[in-house]
Amino acid sequence: MSISEAAPAAKKRRKRSPEEAREEALTAARELLIESGPTAVTLAAIGKRVGMTHANVIHHFGSAAGLQSALMGSMVRDLTVALGDAVAHVRSDSAAPRALIDIVFDAFDKGGAGRLAAWIALSGDLGHLEPVRQAVTDLVEAIAEKFADEGPSGRRRIQSAVLLIALMAFGDSMIGGPLRGMLGAEDDAGRSITAQVLPSFF
Repeated sequence: MSISEAAPAAKKRRKRSPEEAREEALTAARELLIESGPTAVTLAAIGKRVGMTHANVIHHFGSAAGLQSALMGSMVRDLTVALGDAVAHVRSDSAAPRALIDIVFDAFDKGGAGRLAAWIALSGDLGHLEPVRQAVTDLVEAIAEKFADEGPSGRRRIQSAVLLIALMAFGDSMIGGPLRGMLGAEDDAGRSITAQVLPSFF
């Protein structure tokens, strides 16, 4: 947000159930993370955005660390769902490769998984990513079924393809915009490059 832009007005406080309050706080925290990065995810900023006092935010999460942990857990679950959608597309869609790329890129960019992954990596607590393990395994299995590629060498190629998509999506979500601007590239250049390279794995 530029200096000239006004900050969002604080919401008026209202009565809500504990579940509603917690969900609204997590939604606000996600928005702040996507808009401005991890340093913007503060109890004060979240309270202002959803119309809760600092004390109320602490009441629902225990501490700033508790809120951050809850946010990571919520976003990891969403990433797992997105990967599940990718599995479904791979198994049912004839245009699966590009659909798969778009789903993963959207999860890392619009869904905030890129900033989340960077935040988790910088925090040093990689255990937060453990719930994603099964979703990644399922994605590898779905691609293996789609292309009927058997044997260790086929499995390694599929794993390499998934790694390529994830790393490209992560990099694009973090610095793709500025790099594309420097190079005069199209907005979907990262996705297109990934789609062009992907067939070499199969």
